[in-house]
Amino acid sequence: MSEKVDKASKLFLGGYNCAQAVFCAFCEDYGIEFEQGLKMSSSLGGGMGKLREVCGAVSAMFLICGLKYGYTSPNDDEQKAQHYKRIQDLAQEFKNEYGTIICRELLNLESDGYIPQKRNAEYYKQRPCLKFVEKAAEITENMEKYI
Repeated sequence: MSEKVDKASKLFLGGYNCAQAVFCAFCEDYGIEFEQGLKMSSSLGGGMGKLREVCGAVSAMFLICGLKYGYTSPNDDEQKAQHYKRIQDLAQEFKNEYGTIICRELLNLESDGYIPQKRNAEYYKQRPCLKFVEKAAEITENMEKYI
């Protein structure tokens, strides 16, 4: 297991949400303070605020890609297109492993309100989220090979 994957795994098992775990494993690389990274990515957990939409680990992967390769000009359609292709390539890599990037499909679970569940042994037994966090961190760490 690589250093980034290990860090993301430890953050997730330490109680941070899936997006925070992946995003904050890479914060230092981009000069983002850990606490700021936690806040920036906090809304994306549970498929965006437990809406069970795009997996938070995948969303964090996209944020890191934006930090590394994102565009800044609103008028540069070529750069936008290149960046959107990168995002789609990263999404496809995750889909190749799990079939989807949608949280509710990954977990076979509809939105279950906004109250977070307590993290305990039973939670981790029921939720395969750790493997999604680890895969998203792995793809992020090696993104050049997928885009």
